[in-house]
Formats: sequence, C-alpha cells, structure tokens
Amino acid sequence: MNFFPIDFSNSKAKFEFVKKLPIGIQTFSKMILENCYYVDKTKLIYDLDKSGSYYFLSRPRRFGKSLFLDTLREAFLGNKELFQGLFLENNWDWSKKHPVIRIDFGTGQLKTPEELKQRITEILNENAESDSISFKSETISGKFRELIIELEKKYSKKVVILVDEYDKPILDNIAKTELAKEMRDGLKDIYSVIKGADAFLKFVFITGVSKFSKINLFSGLNNIEDITLNKNYATICGYTEIELSEFDNELKDVNRDKLKKWYNGYNFRGDAVYNPYDILLFLREKEYKSFWFESGKPKLLIDLIEKNNYNTININNTKLTHISLSSFDVDSIELENLLFQTGYLTIKHTKEMNGNWIYYLKYPNFEVKFSLNDLILNFLTKDIQPKENNKISLYEILQENNLDKLKNLFYSFFASIPNDWYRKNKLANYEGYYASIFYCYFTALGLDVIAEDVTNQGQVDMTVFFEEKVYVFEFKVIEMTDKGTALSQIKEKKYYEKHLSPNNNLPIYLIGVEFSSENKNITNFEWEKI
Repeated sequence: MNFFPIDFSNSKAKFEFVKKLPIGIQTFSKMILENCYYVDKTKLIYDLDKSGSYYFLSRPRRFGKSLFLDTLREAFLGNKELFQGLFLENNWDWSKKHPVIRIDFGTGQLKTPEELKQRITEILNENAESDSISFKSETISGKFRELIIELEKKYSKKVVILVDEYDKPILDNIAKTELAKEMRDGLKDIYSVIKGADAFLKFVFITGVSKFSKINLFSGLNNIEDITLNKNYATICGYTEIELSEFDNELKDVNRDKLKKWYNGYNFRGDAVYNPYDILLFLREKEYKSFWFESGKPKLLIDLIEKNNYNTININNTKLTHISLSSFDVDSIELENLLFQTGYLTIKHTKEMNGNWIYYLKYPNFEVKFSLNDLILNFLTKDIQPKENNKISLYEILQENNLDKLKNLFYSFFASIPNDWYRKNKLANYEGYYASIFYCYFTALGLDVIAEDVTNQGQVDMTVFFEEKVYVFEFKVIEMTDKGTALSQIKEKKYYEKHLSPNNNLPIYLIGVEFSSENKNITNFEWEKI
C-alpha cells in the first residue's frame, strides 16, 4: 500500500537551490522533493486526526483541495521524511502506518452512467492491484467493501479513505437533470459502503466543489462531519495574509494592497484567504489577470440567470440561511447557492436569527467582481452591439465628465436592440435588465460600484466612484405620465447625504434614468450636481 522508503541522501543539495513555484503541482511529495514553496497546513491534519474520523469539505475549484488530500495520504502512509521542518514532523505517531484508498474523479469527463461504473471499477482495481488483492465480488459496492476489509487484514491497521472531486461526475452533467440524478445514484455505490465498514476504518476525508444534500448522496452516512464552514478549518485551503509571507522573496516589488484587492477576500467564517491559483500565476507573470476566473466556464450560472430573469445587480447583496445553503441538489439548484459554492460569492458576515444562521454574501475580490460582470455583460449584450467599443467610450465619457454623452451612449445601445431580441429573450423584458446593463458596464470597467447602496432613508440603485467623483443612480421603468420620478426620489430621500462630510469635498452627481416599458429605451435622463 505504497509504504516506500524515500532516499534523502542528496536532498540537502537540492534544498540549496532557489525555491520553485508549484504551479499545477498537486502531489505533496513532488512539491517537497523538487524544493517548491509550501505553505504548511499540517497543523490542521493533526487537529483533524485528534478531533474525529469522518470529514467532508467543500471548496471552489483550484483552491488546493487535491494537494491537502495528498498531504493527508503521505501522513497516514507514515512518510515522515517528507515532513521535515513542518508542524507534523514532531507531532505525529510515525510508527503507525495506515493503508490508504485514494478515489479521484478529477480526471476526464464522464458522460454516461456506464462510463461512471467503468471509472469506479478502474479506480478500485488500481487500488487493489497495488496490494496484490484479487476481487471475488462482482458488484462495485461489494468490491469496495472487499478492498477495505482485505487491506485492514493485510496490514493489521485500519484503512484511510480519501475521495477527491467526489461531485465532478454530477457537476459535469448538472444541466441535464435526469442524467445528473443517474450519476448521483451511481456514486451511492461508493459512498454507501463507508458507513457499514466503520469497524475497518481509521479516517475518511471527502472533498469537492459543491455540497450536495446528505439525504440524496450520502444516505446513511450520518457520522460525517461537514467542516466547510467550521471556523477551526476556515483556512484549510488558500493562503492567509500571514501565510503569504512564505513568498516574500517573490513579492519584494509587489504592491501588497493591490494584490490583496485583486485576489484576497475569500471567507469561510475565519481569516480571509487568497486564492492560491491566482497567487502562484501572478508570481510567475507579475501581471494582474483573471487567472482563476478564466480557468473555468460558468455557463450554468448564465443559464440560471436567464431562466430566473435574475436581476444581476442583486448578486453582490445576496443573503442565504444555513438551511438554504445546505439544500443544494440536482433538482433544486438555486443561483445564489451555486454562486457561493463555486467561489463567485463569499461570506461578508453572518448573523444568528432564532437558531438559524444568516449568511450575507459578496464578491470575494476585484478579480471575480470584474470578470463575472464582464461575462454577464457579454450575455446581456450578445449579438447587439460591440461591447468593447462601448466600454472604451464609457471610460472616455467619464474622464470628460460629460453626462449628456453618457445618456447618448446608453440610448444608442438600447435603440440598437432589435425587437426580435426582446421576443426571444425573457430577461430583456423585465425592469432589472436595464439597470443590469448599466451596472455591468461600469463594473466591467473595473470601477468601484456599489449596487443597492444602503442609506438611512432606504437604498439607491447604484453608486459609482470614479476619479474623485461620486455618481448616484436611480433607475425606473415608467409610464410617460410619471416622468421625473427617478431624480426626484434621489433628492427626496437624500440618498447622497452619506457621501457628504466636512472631510469629503468630492463632487456628487445625482442621475435619474427612466425607461419606457413601451419603447424599451431611455425616455428620461436627468442629472444634477450637489
């Protein structure tokens, strides 16, 4: 079971070389032996082992889950040499070596239940062959149980089970509900075995992107502890501000405040963490890019936005209860829940309400806010007018501070939308569509934009900060007889007052934008300077 001696006779010479950035490396031994940077998370392995035996963790993609799982593997296999200088070196019983079963669904895309069964069979066979175990059982569940029992018998030590990307076969087919259900049911053949094998197990750790309902996927496995939002393990993946000091040699000339704005901000009820994928690629290229965002394709999010006629301005002010956060399943996918689980939203703060927790969510950082809204803007404006030209024009207009040109830019945009677009796209027929266009354009420029900006008199639709100026927007879809109500509301409710102070002399512009439900365009655009 991969209990192997490691030759470190020449390792000292290796460790004198400059450290490498572990880009794309998910194998703990490779990171150590190739002298890569490693942020020590082994104290958490010690805590997990001392506190329980069955764990579940959900974290966004490319967040270090696979590396942590592999570090667990090396610890339970007893490979002490790999942990020199780390917390676990002197805080682990290295005399006890446990057989480890590693199950990983991260490779490839499984498109049918038959392919899933074949992949599970291959995984079980690979684990069995490495220890010369021959199966007698014909079923997947039977083989898995047999593997556990035979390993425990062979090594006289309880078995460790590590499952990576447990949910990928489901997520790869999530848009096809019935197929996703079949994949979910097929995975039960694996997960249902674990509870019945308790007498033979030392430790179980299951990880993935999403947090599917225990009832439908982990049926019967009631003893598994979900540490996804456990404060003690909030930093189990990602880099904290303190841990980032491991890379100080690479960060000598880097603006740390800008780095924090771009890539920090993920919060799982503890210290905020940086996305490790972003940090490693930034350190290699020394350019600010949407590394993490561009590595994924959130098509399902866009599909749900369209399906639910969702006002995208509301994304950054999402609230979820603990119950709704835990009710994710194939046939009950909520956009807000998915945004959180996939890493496009994170926890801003929490509040307890009659025994239930309320989670207030926000964009984690500039990368996600800018990139997601740019993607949404692509969807909202597809096949209508060149988006990039409008973005450039908008930026130049704001630099000129010419609000009349601002009106003309958006009027021209809405006028270019053919009637057929409204007929084919339900999203374009509701009030939030117009406001979303404005919001996404400003946000996709990378500007500081606050949606649903709260004041002591209510909330204004949007506030934009640009080059020492404040723009306060109110949007309304009106009948012609209601003309002028948007700007009047800003003034009557004094939405701008929160930006007035003796120490703040920024010019403030109040902008009321009104749309005609009949003409589907701007019918009134008024502004005043405070």
